[in-house]
Amino acid sequence: MSQIERNVKAILAELPPGVELVAAAKGRTPEEILQAVQAGVKIVGENYVQEALAAYQVIGSQVKWHFIGHLQRNKVKKAIEIFDMIETLDSLPLAEEIEKRCRQKEKIMPVLVEVNSGREPQKYGVLPEDVENFVRQLSSFSHLRVLGLMTMGPALGDPEEARPYFQETRRLFEQLKSLSLPQVEMKYLSMGMSNSYQVAIEEGANLVRLGTKLFGPRQY
Repeated sequence: MSQIERNVKAILAELPPGVELVAAAKGRTPEEILQAVQAGVKIVGENYVQEALAAYQVIGSQVKWHFIGHLQRNKVKKAIEIFDMIETLDSLPLAEEIEKRCRQKEKIMPVLVEVNSGREPQKYGVLPEDVENFVRQLSSFSHLRVLGLMTMGPALGDPEEARPYFQETRRLFEQLKSLSLPQVEMKYLSMGMSNSYQVAIEEGANLVRLGTKLFGPRQY
Protein backbone atom coordinates (compact mmCIF):
# COMPACT_ATOMS: atom_id res chain seq x y z
CA MET A 1 0.00 0.00 0.00
CA SER A 2 1.34 3.43 -0.93
CA GLN A 3 1.83 6.27 1.57
CA ILE A 4 -1.04 8.15 -0.07
CA GLU A 5 -3.37 5.18 0.41
CA ARG A 6 -2.31 4.84 4.06
CA ASN A 7 -2.89 8.56 4.64
CA VAL A 8 -6.35 8.47 3.05
CA LYS A 9 -7.46 5.45 5.04
CA ALA A 10 -6.23 7.02 8.30
CA ILE A 11 -8.12 10.28 7.65
CA LEU A 12 -11.32 8.52 6.57
CA ALA A 13 -11.22 6.45 9.76
CA GLU A 14 -10.76 9.61 11.83
CA LEU A 15 -13.47 11.85 10.34
CA PRO A 16 -16.76 11.98 12.28
CA PRO A 17 -19.95 10.69 10.63
CA GLY A 18 -21.44 13.25 8.26
CA VAL A 19 -18.13 14.94 7.47
CA GLU A 20 -16.95 14.41 3.89
CA LEU A 21 -13.38 14.51 2.64
CA VAL A 22 -12.40 16.58 -0.39
CA ALA A 23 -8.95 15.54 -1.65
CA ALA A 24 -7.31 18.86 -2.61
CA ALA A 25 -5.35 17.75 -5.65
CA LYS A 26 -3.56 20.94 -6.71
CA GLY A 27 -0.24 20.05 -8.34
CA ARG A 28 -0.79 16.29 -8.01
CA THR A 29 -0.42 13.84 -10.87
CA PRO A 30 -3.43 11.84 -12.10
CA GLU A 31 -1.63 8.73 -10.79
CA GLU A 32 -1.39 10.18 -7.26
CA ILE A 33 -5.05 11.18 -7.35
CA LEU A 34 -5.99 7.69 -8.54
CA GLN A 35 -4.20 6.18 -5.54
CA ALA A 36 -6.29 8.38 -3.26
CA VAL A 37 -9.47 7.36 -5.06
CA GLN A 38 -8.59 3.68 -4.79
CA ALA A 39 -8.11 4.19 -1.04
CA GLY A 40 -11.64 5.57 -0.65
CA VAL A 41 -11.68 9.25 -1.69
CA LYS A 42 -15.11 10.11 -3.13
CA ILE A 43 -14.58 13.83 -3.89
CA VAL A 44 -11.61 15.36 -5.68
CA GLY A 45 -11.06 19.12 -5.38
CA GLU A 46 -9.16 20.90 -8.15
CA ASN A 47 -7.85 24.48 -8.32
CA TYR A 48 -7.19 24.59 -12.05
CA VAL A 49 -9.44 23.52 -14.90
CA GLN A 50 -6.50 22.23 -17.00
CA GLU A 51 -5.22 20.00 -14.18
CA ALA A 52 -8.74 18.73 -13.59
CA LEU A 53 -9.18 17.81 -17.26
CA ALA A 54 -5.96 15.76 -17.20
CA ALA A 55 -7.01 13.93 -14.04
CA TYR A 56 -10.56 13.45 -15.29
CA GLN A 57 -9.27 11.64 -18.37
CA VAL A 58 -7.67 9.05 -16.06
CA ILE A 59 -10.29 8.84 -13.31
CA GLY A 60 -13.55 9.91 -14.94
CA SER A 61 -16.84 10.04 -13.11
CA GLN A 62 -16.11 7.41 -10.45
CA VAL A 63 -15.71 10.38 -8.07
CA LYS A 64 -17.35 13.77 -7.64
CA TRP A 65 -15.29 16.74 -8.84
CA HIS A 66 -15.34 20.02 -6.90
CA PHE A 67 -13.75 23.22 -8.13
CA ILE A 68 -11.96 24.82 -5.16
CA GLY A 69 -9.74 27.47 -6.79
CA HIS A 70 -10.48 30.91 -8.20
CA LEU A 71 -12.59 30.35 -11.31
CA GLN A 72 -11.98 32.74 -14.19
CA ARG A 73 -14.96 33.51 -16.36
CA ASN A 74 -13.17 32.37 -19.53
CA LYS A 75 -12.77 28.89 -17.96
CA VAL A 76 -16.43 28.42 -17.04
CA LYS A 77 -17.47 26.70 -20.27
CA LYS A 78 -14.88 23.95 -19.72
CA ALA A 79 -15.43 23.81 -15.97
CA ILE A 80 -19.12 23.00 -16.14
CA GLU A 81 -18.39 20.00 -18.34
CA ILE A 82 -16.61 18.09 -15.57
CA PHE A 83 -17.31 19.67 -12.20
CA ASP A 84 -20.16 18.51 -9.97
CA MET A 85 -19.85 21.54 -7.70
CA ILE A 86 -18.15 24.94 -7.74
CA GLU A 87 -17.15 25.80 -4.15
CA THR A 88 -15.80 29.28 -4.86
CA LEU A 89 -18.58 31.44 -6.29
CA ASP A 90 -17.80 35.00 -5.22
CA SER A 91 -19.13 37.49 -7.77
CA LEU A 92 -22.22 38.30 -9.78
CA PRO A 93 -20.36 38.35 -13.15
CA LEU A 94 -19.08 34.83 -12.47
CA ALA A 95 -22.56 33.68 -11.45
CA GLU A 96 -24.01 35.14 -14.65
CA GLU A 97 -21.42 33.30 -16.76
CA ILE A 98 -22.11 29.99 -15.01
CA GLU A 99 -25.86 30.56 -15.43
CA LYS A 100 -25.43 31.27 -19.15
CA ARG A 101 -23.21 28.25 -19.83
CA CYS A 102 -25.40 25.91 -17.77
CA ARG A 103 -28.52 27.11 -19.55
CA GLN A 104 -26.90 26.17 -22.88
CA LYS A 105 -26.13 22.69 -21.51
CA GLU A 106 -29.47 22.35 -19.70
CA LYS A 107 -27.49 21.66 -16.53
CA ILE A 108 -27.99 22.88 -12.99
CA MET A 109 -24.74 23.62 -11.16
CA PRO A 110 -24.50 23.22 -7.39
CA VAL A 111 -22.40 26.04 -5.93
CA LEU A 112 -21.04 27.20 -2.59
CA VAL A 113 -20.51 30.88 -1.92
CA GLU A 114 -16.93 31.65 -0.91
CA VAL A 115 -16.76 33.86 2.17
CA ASN A 116 -13.71 36.03 2.80
CA SER A 117 -14.08 35.45 6.52
CA GLY A 118 -10.74 37.06 7.33
CA ARG A 119 -11.62 40.18 5.32
CA GLU A 120 -8.22 39.91 3.61
CA PRO A 121 -7.87 42.33 0.68
CA GLN A 122 -5.62 39.96 -1.28
CA LYS A 123 -8.06 37.06 -0.99
CA TYR A 124 -11.10 36.22 -3.09
CA GLY A 125 -14.52 35.72 -1.56
CA VAL A 126 -17.54 37.75 -0.49
CA LEU A 127 -17.16 39.85 2.66
CA PRO A 128 -19.27 38.49 5.53
CA GLU A 129 -21.54 41.56 5.63
CA ASP A 130 -22.33 41.14 1.90
CA VAL A 131 -23.06 37.40 1.90
CA GLU A 132 -26.80 37.53 2.58
CA ASN A 133 -27.46 40.07 -0.15
CA PHE A 134 -25.32 38.09 -2.62
CA VAL A 135 -27.16 34.84 -1.86
CA ARG A 136 -30.50 36.61 -2.25
CA GLN A 137 -29.41 37.70 -5.73
CA LEU A 138 -28.31 34.15 -6.59
CA SER A 139 -31.68 32.72 -5.53
CA SER A 140 -33.22 34.11 -8.74
CA PHE A 141 -30.83 32.14 -11.00
CA SER A 142 -32.53 29.08 -12.45
CA HIS A 143 -29.40 27.08 -13.34
CA LEU A 144 -27.53 27.55 -10.06
CA ARG A 145 -28.29 25.91 -6.73
CA VAL A 146 -26.67 27.48 -3.70
CA LEU A 147 -25.94 24.57 -1.38
CA GLY A 148 -23.86 26.26 1.29
CA LEU A 149 -20.78 28.29 2.12
CA MET A 150 -17.03 27.82 1.85
CA THR A 151 -14.21 29.70 3.51
CA MET A 152 -10.45 29.52 3.48
CA GLY A 153 -9.75 31.59 6.57
CA PRO A 154 -6.33 33.15 6.97
CA ALA A 155 -3.49 30.67 6.43
CA LEU A 156 -2.06 30.78 9.94
CA GLY A 157 0.37 28.55 11.75
CA ASP A 158 -1.82 27.95 14.80
CA PRO A 159 -5.12 26.24 13.89
CA GLU A 160 -6.79 27.83 16.93
CA GLU A 161 -6.35 31.25 15.35
CA ALA A 162 -8.63 30.17 12.51
CA ARG A 163 -11.50 29.37 14.89
CA PRO A 164 -13.15 32.85 14.88
CA TYR A 165 -13.28 32.82 11.07
CA PHE A 166 -14.93 29.41 11.04
CA GLN A 167 -17.39 30.58 13.70
CA GLU A 168 -18.27 33.64 11.63
CA THR A 169 -18.92 31.51 8.54
CA ARG A 170 -21.05 29.06 10.54
CA ARG A 171 -23.09 31.99 11.89
CA LEU A 172 -23.77 33.17 8.32
CA PHE A 173 -24.64 29.60 7.31
CA GLU A 174 -27.27 29.33 10.07
CA GLN A 175 -28.62 32.79 9.31
CA LEU A 176 -29.09 31.91 5.63
CA LYS A 177 -30.66 28.59 6.51
CA SER A 178 -33.31 30.39 8.58
CA LEU A 179 -34.33 32.54 5.58
CA SER A 180 -35.59 29.59 3.47
CA LEU A 181 -34.74 31.32 0.18
CA PRO A 182 -35.83 29.69 -3.11
CA GLN A 183 -33.11 27.63 -4.89
CA VAL A 184 -30.98 27.90 -1.74
CA GLU A 185 -30.34 24.97 0.57
CA MET A 186 -27.77 25.42 3.31
CA LYS A 187 -26.43 21.88 3.22
CA TYR A 188 -22.63 22.14 3.03
CA LEU A 189 -20.18 24.10 5.12
CA SER A 190 -16.76 23.68 3.50
CA MET A 191 -14.07 24.82 5.93
CA GLY A 192 -10.66 23.69 7.05
CA MET A 193 -7.53 22.41 5.37
CA SER A 194 -4.70 20.09 6.41
CA ASN A 195 -3.59 22.17 9.40
CA SER A 196 -7.00 23.41 10.57
CA TYR A 197 -9.61 20.78 9.65
CA GLN A 198 -10.07 19.50 13.21
CA VAL A 199 -10.94 22.99 14.47
CA ALA A 200 -13.20 23.49 11.43
CA ILE A 201 -15.10 20.27 12.22
CA GLU A 202 -15.59 21.42 15.82
CA GLU A 203 -17.12 24.60 14.38
CA GLY A 204 -19.55 22.79 12.09
CA ALA A 205 -17.69 22.00 8.86
CA ASN A 206 -19.07 18.99 6.99
CA LEU A 207 -16.69 19.27 4.01
CA VAL A 208 -12.93 19.45 4.68
CA ARG A 209 -10.36 20.06 1.94
CA LEU A 210 -7.13 18.19 2.63
CA GLY A 211 -4.06 18.16 0.38
CA THR A 212 -0.69 17.76 2.12
CA LYS A 213 -2.28 15.56 4.82
CA LEU A 214 -3.11 13.05 2.06
CA PHE A 215 -0.47 13.57 -0.59
CA GLY A 216 2.53 14.95 1.33
CA PRO A 217 4.26 18.29 0.64
CA ARG A 218 3.40 19.94 -2.66
CA GLN A 219 5.95 20.75 -5.35
CA TYR A 220 4.47 24.23 -5.90
